[in-house]
Amino acid sequence: MPTRQIVDTKLLNELSEKAVSSPRKRSHYNLHPDLDDKIHRLCIGVEPGSYVRPHRHFVPKKWELFIILHGRLAVLIFDKKGKILSRTELNAEGAVKAIELSAEDWHTFVPLVKGTVILEIKRGPYSRPIENDFAPWAPEEGEPRAIELGKLFVDAKVGDELN
Repeated sequence: MPTRQIVDTKLLNELSEKAVSSPRKRSHYNLHPDLDDKIHRLCIGVEPGSYVRPHRHFVPKKWELFIILHGRLAVLIFDKKGKILSRTELNAEGAVKAIELSAEDWHTFVPLVKGTVILEIKRGPYSRPIENDFAPWAPEEGEPRAIELGKLFVDAKVGDELN
């Protein structure tokens, strides 16, 4: 008998609570059964102060879909040098609920309010990103400049150069 997954308010609250206490300010809940699954579906609780290093999913090529479940989140797309090409705000109470990114899109996301949770869907199986799929101008997680850059993401606008 197939397993049914339910995403409810209780799960969203649990993800937010775990994200608050996590050093990375994020928590994940996989809906897919294992990392070899052909389509990955996961809920991500993400709190202000979380830094997701700008990256792409080029090798192997993978599209990515973000759907907002609770809160607000900005998705930033950059050129290869760090200039912001687009900023899309997903808002659970607003007009824009989802964005699909291509494998070529250099991107990151930043939560704009506490309690933000998204559903991420992308092609599997899991493969660790190669170094060339991380933006060379963006620091790794944990580096002092990463915190500073993460704060800039919150108010960043199209045309800003963050390199």
